[in-house]
Formats: sequence, C-alpha cells, structure tokens
Amino acid sequence: MFEECAWLNPPPAWSVTAEGLRVTTAPGSDFWRETHYGFTRDSGHFFGRAMEGDFTATLRIRGRYAALYDQAGIMLRRGPTAWIKAGIELSDGEALLGSVLTLGRSDWATGAFRGDAGELWLRATLAGGVLRLQASADGRRWPLLRLCGFPGEGPCAVGPMACSPEGRGLEVLFSDFTVTPPLSRDLHDLA
Repeated sequence: MFEECAWLNPPPAWSVTAEGLRVTTAPGSDFWRETHYGFTRDSGHFFGRAMEGDFTATLRIRGRYAALYDQAGIMLRRGPTAWIKAGIELSDGEALLGSVLTLGRSDWATGAFRGDAGELWLRATLAGGVLRLQASADGRRWPLLRLCGFPGEGPCAVGPMACSPEGRGLEVLFSDFTVTPPLSRDLHDLA
C-alpha cells in the first residue's frame, strides 16, 4: 500500500523496504490546532493514501518513544482543519494510547495501553460519516479506542503519521498497511 501514498511534510529520513516504511521524525514536528496551547501546528509527517467513500484501514506501528509527546500511529485527513490521529504518545512518563480529533479545533483523549507500546496495531473504519478506531496489541483482538463522527465530502487520505514535538526525532517502522472495504461488525466484536 505504501506505493500509493504521498507525503504531507516528508520527514528528514525515510525509506520503504521489504520490512515496511521506516521514518525518523523531525524535531518540532506536530499536528495540533489551538485548544489549550493556543497554537496551530501542521508540521507532522503523514504518508497518506487518498480514498473515496467508506473503508477500513489497518496499520502496524513499531516505535522507540523517548521524548515528551513522541507519537506514531494512523491519521485520516480531509484537510488542515479536519483530521484525526491515533496511536501511542509519550506523556507524563508513560506511553499512552491516544487520539486527537480536529474539526476546527483539536481535542485530546488518552488512556493506558496494556500491551508493549513498542508494537501496536491500529484499525480505522470510516462508514457513513462515523469513524470507529480500534487498537490491538497482537493484530488479532481489537478493542474499541474511539467512536466519533468524522463528517465531510470528497476524498479522505489515510495512512501512517509520526511527530516529535519536543524530541530530537522518533524512529518508527510502519508495516502491514491495508485498506479494504469497510468491515461491518458489531461495535463490541473484538475480532
């Protein structure tokens, strides 16, 4: 799938190999709009594939989180004021599972991740203007991370995202990226 992606803000170092997409983020890179901090940043690294209609995207993320707010995961983006990112983010000395929904202004939701934060699987299903985010420690069991509206018309880009707002650079390996028609499962179906 990576051959169908394009960069928004290419990182200083990246390559696509048989293992997947390797990225080293730029210091000061971030995605955020206004809330609490008062600033807007749209300098994070996003390798997105344009999609029309509904879909399910799955991605495996392996990262070495070291500095405050180091983050890597998946992003869906309709533009600079309409996007969501989800993944592991280093905060308060812990690697937390989090998501930021931006519809004009950003929100931020975090929680504990029970698995090894160095390896995470994410699944995003967009269907009928509703986004279902799921996180997995093993790629087999998929608890719900977030359910929210994600409105908009036209294409939506989806793919890997990584930032290091405070650190010197985060090393991440993204792999197992797939985009399929939307999965139709019950909300609490963990398969």
